[in-house]
Amino acid sequence: MDRTPETRDRAAAYPVRTRLAAAAVALVVVGAGLGLRAVATGSVAKYGGDALYTVLLLSLVVLVAPRTSPLRAAGSALAVSCAVEFLQLSPVPADLSRRSTVARLVLGSTFNPPDLLWYSMGATAGWLVHTAVRSRRVRPAPVRDAART
Repeated sequence: MDRTPETRDRAAAYPVRTRLAAAAVALVVVGAGLGLRAVATGSVAKYGGDALYTVLLLSLVVLVAPRTSPLRAAGSALAVSCAVEFLQLSPVPADLSRRSTVARLVLGSTFNPPDLLWYSMGATAGWLVHTAVRSRRVRPAPVRDAART
């Protein structure tokens, strides 16, 4: 089935609007992550932050490439999250984290295998929300009567 301009979703038709929404989501996710760290401790703060980290990356992918599919955005965010986690097997993130709070927030410092599960949870949640928002926006083309045209 070919997608014509009438059936194409609005994310593809209105990339500026999609970028603005993605930027807003990114700001909300950063606020939620910082708020979570301020009010929660232990596993809730750590693993909730891991999931939010991947949701943030997903929103940044959509900000940069507004026409990308929800699955591709979620997969990209998950891949980057996992790459950063595996990078923590080297001494680089720990060294940078000692020097910079921003580096500590972005790169972390130590490898923790359960983080990979929580990144997957964040990617899945972000994919579900992104899919729901995009499918809600899709408007099928009106059916034309062949006798009228």
